[in-house]
Amino acid sequence: MENEKIILVTRKTRLEGLIERYNTREQVHFYLEHSDEHRGERGSGSFELYAREHDIYSEAVRRLQDGLAKLGRLQVIERTYLPNYLFGENDLVVTVGIDGLVVNTAKYLDGQPLVAVNPDPAHIDGILLPFSVEQAPEIVEHLLNGGAQTRLISMAQAQLQDGQSLLAFNDLFIGARSHVSARYQIHIQGRKEQHSSSGVIVSTGVGATGWLSSLINMANGMWAGFGGGEARLEQPSLGWQAERLIFVVREPFASKTSSAELVCGEITPQAPLVLQSQMETGGVIFSDGIESDYLAFNAGATATIGLARKKTRLVVG
Repeated sequence: MENEKIILVTRKTRLEGLIERYNTREQVHFYLEHSDEHRGERGSGSFELYAREHDIYSEAVRRLQDGLAKLGRLQVIERTYLPNYLFGENDLVVTVGIDGLVVNTAKYLDGQPLVAVNPDPAHIDGILLPFSVEQAPEIVEHLLNGGAQTRLISMAQAQLQDGQSLLAFNDLFIGARSHVSARYQIHIQGRKEQHSSSGVIVSTGVGATGWLSSLINMANGMWAGFGGGEARLEQPSLGWQAERLIFVVREPFASKTSSAELVCGEITPQAPLVLQSQMETGGVIFSDGIESDYLAFNAGATATIGLARKKTRLVVG
């Protein structure tokens, strides 16, 4: 393939984050050592753990840079710069970090292939990270020659009536910012209800093992705990490329003005989910657990939830 450049996306280590907060490596060491002592954990090695993690990651990035620089024009960016970075149509993107870095990066791409690298397979499970540092340059070279295999991953999108939108790789949350009831009207496939709940979760196929799975675990635990027998609610079968999403309403409250029957279902291209906010203030929509990046969802706002046009093109071999 004819590419513009190879973009390597990195992330700050926990140690780098602490150094930004406490100014120097020595002050971080002092802070962690005294924090351990305060908890009665003298010699627990918190600093050594962070330092070892930092060293392993830094070495992985260095080796990856060396390998990728031999294959083409290379640019390295740290993930905090993603919102302001313009990817070229023919760029090839490589991430090195945890699964969350893939999630962060994917929402800023539009069809560019993404090679996800696990910098520390001994300590990072990496469901979305098929390649080691050693494998990555060979995979990228294979991709540049048009031979790599990719897998499309469906994403969700929330769009407001004023045109604002938000993508989700794993899931969307629509509800109230604090621990108060979210009030809204819900519409799907010709049905509608007034709701007072803890919010709505919308899950993609790749996110189905996360927040959605927790909701199903809670439902099964309550069913068993209250004597419901051995029957269990099965996890919805969603592939990463599935052209459907799953929505679940959290803790719906039934009252004279709110119902609790339309509480879960599928969202498809033919049947989007529509929510009309009835919250005076504090209503939000955020994705993938990042509460700081949100759409305001207050009275007068209507959100249409469906499949995103864009898909993540993850390189798998």
